[in-house]
Order: sequence, then C-alpha cells, then structure tokens
Amino acid sequence: MGINTRRALSFTAIVLGFFMALLDTTIINIALPEMTRHFGGSVSQISWVMNGYNLAFAVFILTASRLADQFGRKKVFLIGVVLFTLSSLLAGFSTSLGMLIVLRVIQGLAGAVIVPVTIPLTTTTFPKEMHGLIIGIWGAISGVAAASGPALGGILTQKLSWEWIFFVNVPLGVLSIVLTAVFIRESRDNTAGRSIDYGGILGITGGMFFITYALIKVQDYGWDSRRFLLLLAAGVLCMVFFFCVQYRGKEPMLPLSLLRIRAFNSTSVSMIILGAALMNVSLLTSFYLTRVMGVSELKAGLVLSMMAVGSIASSAISGPLSVKYGSSLFAAAGMVLIGGATYSMSGLQAGSTLGAVMLRLTLAGLGVGLSMAPVMSSAIRVVPEEKVGIASGVTNMAKSLGSVIGVAVIVTILQHNTTEQLNIAHSRAAEGTPELAVQQQAAVHAFSQTYKFASVLLLPGIVAAACSDERRQRRVRSLSESGSDCL
Repeated sequence: MGINTRRALSFTAIVLGFFMALLDTTIINIALPEMTRHFGGSVSQISWVMNGYNLAFAVFILTASRLADQFGRKKVFLIGVVLFTLSSLLAGFSTSLGMLIVLRVIQGLAGAVIVPVTIPLTTTTFPKEMHGLIIGIWGAISGVAAASGPALGGILTQKLSWEWIFFVNVPLGVLSIVLTAVFIRESRDNTAGRSIDYGGILGITGGMFFITYALIKVQDYGWDSRRFLLLLAAGVLCMVFFFCVQYRGKEPMLPLSLLRIRAFNSTSVSMIILGAALMNVSLLTSFYLTRVMGVSELKAGLVLSMMAVGSIASSAISGPLSVKYGSSLFAAAGMVLIGGATYSMSGLQAGSTLGAVMLRLTLAGLGVGLSMAPVMSSAIRVVPEEKVGIASGVTNMAKSLGSVIGVAVIVTILQHNTTEQLNIAHSRAAEGTPELAVQQQAAVHAFSQTYKFASVLLLPGIVAAACSDERRQRRVRSLSESGSDCL
C-alpha cells in the first residue's frame, strides 16, 4: 500500500471520529420537541439532553489532550471513539429521560477526548508542507459538522425517528475504529513525562464545570443572582488554583511558557469569539426562521446548512494560503465578513425571502472558513512541535467556552429586546393598531437589535485575529528555553 493511500485512510479515520463528535453538538437540538413528547418532562429537564453533552465536553477537553500527549494519541483517540459509538448506540435505546441524559454526558466526555486529539494525529500523519491544506480541510469539516447538524437532525427525526440521530453515529464510529487501529501510527509528546497532574486536572475540571454550568443556568438564575455569582466565583477560584498548580508543578499539564507566546494567546481569544459568533448566528437565525418567518424546523435546518457551504468553499483555500502568507490577514478578514453578515441580518423582515437569509448565511460561512482554519493552523505553528496536542486542547476548549458564553449573552439580549419591543407594541395596540401585526413587528425589531449587538461582539475578534500569527518569522524554541519563545 502506497504512503499516500495510507495517509488518506488515516485521515478518513480521524475525520469520521471528529465529524460525529462535533455533529452531536447541534444535531440534537431540532429533535428535542419529539423527545419531550416521547419521554415527557419539562423544557428545563429536556434541555439537559443538550446541556449535559456541552458541559461534559467543555470540562474534560484539556485533560484529554494532556493524557493523549502522555500516554499515546492513537490509544486515547480509540478509547474516545469506542466510548462515543457505544454511548450513541445505547442512547438510541434509552428507556427514560434520565438514562438518555446520562448517556449524553458520556458522549460529551468521549467527544472531549476525540476532538482535540485530531489535530496532533493529523500533523503527525502528514508532512509539514501539507499541514495548511489538511487543516483547511479540517476547518471545512468542522463547519460542515456544526452547520449541518440541524438539517440532518430534522431529516432523521421526520423521516425515521429521534433515535436515529444517535444510531447514525454507530457505522461512522465502527469504521473509524477499524481504520484507526490499522492505519494510524502511535504518537505522543516525549517531553511530557508520565506522572499525572492530579491537581491540574482537579483545578481545570472544577473551573470549567462551575463557569460553564453558571452560564448554562444564567437564564434561570439571572445575571445578578446569588447562585450565579457563587458559581462564577467558584469557577474563578478553581482556575486560580489551577494556574498556581501549573506554576509550581514539575510536570504541569499546561506549560505556562505557552502563554508567553503572544500569537498563541491571540489564537485562543480568536477561537472564543469564533465559537460565540458561530453559535449566535445559528441560534438567532434558527429562532428568526421558525418564530418570525413561520418556517418549519426541518426547512430552517436546511437553510442554516448554507453556512456549511460557505465554510467549505473558504476553508480549503484559506488553510494552505495562510501557511504561505500568514494567518492574521485571512483570520481578520473572516471576522470582518462574519460581523458584516451578522449585521446585515438586522435588515431582514418577516416577509423576507429565504434566498435573502441563505445569502447572508453563506457570507457568514465564508467568514468562518476564512478564520477557523488559519487560526488553528497558527495555533499549532507558533508552539513547539511537541506541544501541538496541548495547544489543540486549549484552542478547542476556548471555542467550546465561547459557544456557551455566546448562547448565555445573546439569549439574554434577545429576551431584553423582546420585552422592550413588546411594551412598545402594547402601547401601539392600545391606539388601534392590530395586535398580531404589532407583535410581529416587535419581534422583527427585537431580532434586528440583537443581530446588531452580535455583530459588535466580533470587534475584539478582529483585533485578536490580526495578532494571531508571528510578527517575525523565527522558529519557536523548546520549552526548556521558554524565556526566549516570547514574541
């Protein structure tokens, strides 16, 4: 078997695992009403089918990256894919809502194992000159997985049943397991040592759990509530403990010298903004299509998949070109494009055509593709080669945290704007304007203002993206010389 064929099959194994893990962050959403009818329970309870996955994913992702670096990326990736496939199969046979939520948490933990390991597995499979192209494809697949989830979930739920959104993972997982076992070579960070940083694991797990949980529950508790503030404070204290352990530890899970690389810090901030932006556009547009324009959930999912089309087109181009010309220009341009597309959404009306929505979503997708692949490419290019694994964990954790922050903020803003506009609408209705027409116009205005706010949130991302690459071309020295790897 030729080396190119082996590489292609290895990459296929990686992509299959990566795709189904990211797909399950969004494919579930459109099936939640059907699950509610099947199991019963309140909206708050059924939401944990989604929240449980996202919480587990965010909490474990950095720990999984470190363990993979220490004990073997292929081994850890296989464990993740096996666990994900098995939990998917069992989720489809769930007999209660509680059982389904537990299995979704297990899925999230498995997803946290799979996703960050894909980058180091990929970079050790292909030579350096191909990294830009391969990460471009990785970025395109990332966009496809996230954007196609609602459409695929809608099709499977409508044509078959909600169980098939889990069963569809089984053949993908089995194929990934077989290809991984046969074609992928083992790799690890030989500088990482073998002692487990229990203090670091405790600190980062607690920090991400409390912060993520607080953001998930903020709509129930309120931003100024005691419970939210206590959860947030607990998260901050855990993160302080984590960094103290990393500073004092002989073999820390996160070498702090990485944080002295400015370009790496900028890529992490960029991924937080990208995660929030991607979630904001998807969430707002999904609600706008179904609640304002009266589109069915299935059709809304298909319309949202246009983001994936734009992302595929630009990722495959921006990835390899960013290696040659630098990441910052492409990443900043992508952020500008996402911001512009988001702002243009504020001009939509209840009677707007689906074509107008699809055009804006395609432009947003082009921006995601322009940004995502170059930022990821830069994140692994500016760190020492042996630290690609933990760097991938940090950037993927940043993206996951950004998604949670984006939902928490944008839902709050939408609710505030809706309440404000409805108060205005009621005063107009009292003056003789038809109630239904006034309420619809109030919803349009509320979404318009929220889209504008979401576009403003991209401004820090433009600055971070512009700084996401090395200013001067020089090799990053090993972590033993960490004092000289600051840019």
